[in-house]
Formats: sequence, C-alpha cells, structure tokens
Amino acid sequence: MVRDDLGLAVRPTQPVRRVVSIVPSLTEAVAVTAPGLLVGATRWCTHPPDLDVPRIGGTKNPDVDAIVALAPDLVVANEEENRVSDLDALRAAGVPVYVTDVRTLDGAFGSLARMLAACGLTRPAWLVAAEAAWRALPEPAVRRRAVVPIWRRPWMAVGRDTFTGSVLARLGVDNALADAAERYPRVDPRALPPHDLVVLPDEPYLFTADDGPEAFAAPSVLVSGRLLTWYGPSLRDAAAQLPAALDGP
Repeated sequence: MVRDDLGLAVRPTQPVRRVVSIVPSLTEAVAVTAPGLLVGATRWCTHPPDLDVPRIGGTKNPDVDAIVALAPDLVVANEEENRVSDLDALRAAGVPVYVTDVRTLDGAFGSLARMLAACGLTRPAWLVAAEAAWRALPEPAVRRRAVVPIWRRPWMAVGRDTFTGSVLARLGVDNALADAAERYPRVDPRALPPHDLVVLPDEPYLFTADDGPEAFAAPSVLVSGRLLTWYGPSLRDAAAQLPAALDGP
C-alpha cells in the first residue's frame, strides 16, 4: 500500500506491469522511464511522439469502461487535470488510482518520484538531471510581472497556486494574477493588474503571432505550452529553453 499526493491509500496490483495514464505529463514520465509499462493513455498524450498504446478518451472525459477493460494494475491521474467523478468510477470498478497534485516546481520533483515509485520504478536519470538543471540556474537579476492567458472566447489566464506560476517565478517572472480568487480566472484584457509582459503558450489554446498579442498593450512572447505547463521529462528542456524564450525573439 502507498499513499498518493492527496493522502489516499492506493493498493496497486503487484508487481505493477500494466499502467494507464490519463495525464499527458505523467504519460511521458512513465513511458520514458519504463517503455512497455503503459497500456493506455489519453488522446492528448503526445509525448513520447512514438507512443503506441490504446487511447482512452481525454483527460476530462476518459472512457472508464475502456480503461477497466485494459485491466491496469494502476491508473495515474492528477488532481487538477482529472475529474473526481471519473476517478471514483474507476475505484468503484476495482481499479487502483494514484492521484498526483503538482502546484510548484520544487514539488514536481518529489511528486514524480513518488508516482514512479508507486509504479515500481526507481528515480530515473532524467528526473535527477531535470532537478539539477533547475537548481543550476542563476537567480534572476531582474524581476518582471506577466499575465499568462490560457484561453480566449472567453479569455482565461493563470491565477493563484499553479505549477506554471511557480516555473515562471523561478525565472524571474511574477504572475500578475497570483492573488486571483481562482486558479484559472476569466479576465478582461482591458482591465488587468499592472504588468510588463504577456506570456502566450501554444496550449491549451494555440496562441500564435496573429492570434493573441493584438489583444494586449504589453509586449508578448510565444512559448511552448509543454515547457511551461508539463511536469515530466520536459522539465529538462524547460530549464534550458524557457529563459531565452521569455526574452522573446
């Protein structure tokens, strides 16, 4: 028996040989660490690019019956990405579910190690390298304030208590909406707190040079959503690439 990030007891079938992931970041983490362990993933699980497993719906609408039919020893999920009702349905069907809760950069490293351990895996080299890469980054000499939209029609942005906000803060970019009442509030681009930068990721909404920057008065930069919002092997690339990306072209 192990306890997940929510403190819930989880009893994976031992040994763990079949894992279903319903979170893209966790899919990549398991697949890179132990190729062949995954037997199912969502249609949004795009990494590794050559991942060849059955697709069982999306993060917000997984096909519970299809997951149960795969007879997983463990399903890995996330408190923010997945719905409680779906997780409860899997548990009711007798499927062990391990839920992660990742809200800070530092917390991601420990959460990933615990999740992989629940899968019967030791801390992988990529996780050690990612943690070292972030630890080696110099402290920012200058701090900026940014708004980070994640959707339009309606406009929504990163608010309080998020992994994305923690990543940006480590790079010297403070979230102008960090005190918002919600984690992902609706916003009006014409009525935002003071900021000097707009960070536009390419997911979940695909912002581009022609779709997004025109709505804001402050300078904007386009960044990879995978580097900004995913926790997993992408953390290595994020440490290497995000600092330059935030400075713009």
